[in-house]
Amino acid sequence: MRQLMLLRHAKSSWDDPLADDFDRALNDRGRRGAAAMGDWMRSNGLAPDLVLCSAAARTVETWELLKFEAEVKYSPGLYHAGPDRMLAALQKAEGERVMMVGHNPGMGALAAMMVRNAPVHGRFGDYPTCALTVAEFDIKDWADLAPRQGRVLHFLTPHDIENASPHA
Repeated sequence: MRQLMLLRHAKSSWDDPLADDFDRALNDRGRRGAAAMGDWMRSNGLAPDLVLCSAAARTVETWELLKFEAEVKYSPGLYHAGPDRMLAALQKAEGERVMMVGHNPGMGALAAMMVRNAPVHGRFGDYPTCALTVAEFDIKDWADLAPRQGRVLHFLTPHDIENASPHA
């Protein structure tokens, strides 16, 4: 059994219109969302063994704000990659629980492609920033990872976490 975690980067800043897209950082909302997602993952025992992360600034920052210790492989090839390229990278992975941190539209398309049944959630289709899908696959090796085989264990966004938390 293997678990796959698919995380879109958190909300990024558009403050500098001259900044290269690859170098855009997160904004304050994105930093809060990524930190909250990391807290939620820890409280649910979801620490990744391996992380495949786009090398873009906003994906790297999102990963770092989750605050996990794991082997991380940064890949420029995951920057705006499509679902087929992402799947090929995952099929070379090792470990029980693998996380990929990437971009839309590829990340949302990959999540939809990999699961048997989409979760009942109004935002799964547009896969907003910092959305996380956790799916379980009945495989022994990542090389056997194939579309439509995943069983969704969790899908949530920072907004879901915020709304579930008691407000002071």
